[in-house]
Amino acid sequence: MILGQNQYGKAETRVVRVTRDGSVHHIRDLSVSVALSGDMTEVHLSGSNATVLTTDTTKNTVFAFAKEHGVDSPEEFGIHLARHFVTSQETLHTARIRLAEYGWDRIATPGPEQHSFVRRGQGTRTAQVSYDGTAWQVLSGVEDLVVLNTTGSEFRGYLTDRYTTLPETTDRVLATEVRARWRHHDGTAPAGGWDRSHAQVCDHLLQAFAGTYSRSLQQTLYAMGTRVLEHCAGIDEIRLSLPNKHHFLVDLAPFGLKNDHEVYFAADRPYGLIEATVLREGATPAIPTD
Repeated sequence: MILGQNQYGKAETRVVRVTRDGSVHHIRDLSVSVALSGDMTEVHLSGSNATVLTTDTTKNTVFAFAKEHGVDSPEEFGIHLARHFVTSQETLHTARIRLAEYGWDRIATPGPEQHSFVRRGQGTRTAQVSYDGTAWQVLSGVEDLVVLNTTGSEFRGYLTDRYTTLPETTDRVLATEVRARWRHHDGTAPAGGWDRSHAQVCDHLLQAFAGTYSRSLQQTLYAMGTRVLEHCAGIDEIRLSLPNKHHFLVDLAPFGLKNDHEVYFAADRPYGLIEATVLREGATPAIPTD
């Protein structure tokens, strides 16, 4: 038998970093998953742990780095961690750091004390940093970003067979829960920093969703990805996963009522799932498709 690709690490370490600027506090709330690979043959074949940095150590490193380096952004924090693991241990050759940030908005209060927050509900920021000692890959992203158009969408002219029952429509609700990941050209911080870049990409995704007359969710996906690449020069590739959150008109005729696109049943499953990558011309795809 031959040992194939392998990795190990500590998943979903929750770290909350509070920065106290006098009576004004700032907060970054992360879930950090570390995956390490390298010279790990013997631990699998014989059980020797001589080349293994414990997963408990990786967890402790996350907490220590939150103190020592702070959390300027998920991307920058991931870069600090990946560089540390690969350069500090000879047996570790590659580090992949996945991060999710849970946003908090400040609750306005009278007086100088500003230390109260409410959990933000508009999507979860994500990042993934990979480093092999030479090359960097930095993916930024967002997930759980739920959007909806009440009109401006149709679906017709599709293939049919004996099992097709879906009627064509020229006016439907289009809703989805955006999961997007985008790859920065060379892994360096964009002009204006990671936070500003992330906010800009999310705004372009929302503007494209709202501004596209949709004949299919595939068309909307491509418009969203294209707008990001057109407006963000440092991004070479974006991959979008868009579940179609179906909204079906309720038949109110049995109650003597007309439903003029007013009352819908929101079905949570099954759902259509539309996924695709949009690339800058000349770029090589590198974001995993799974």
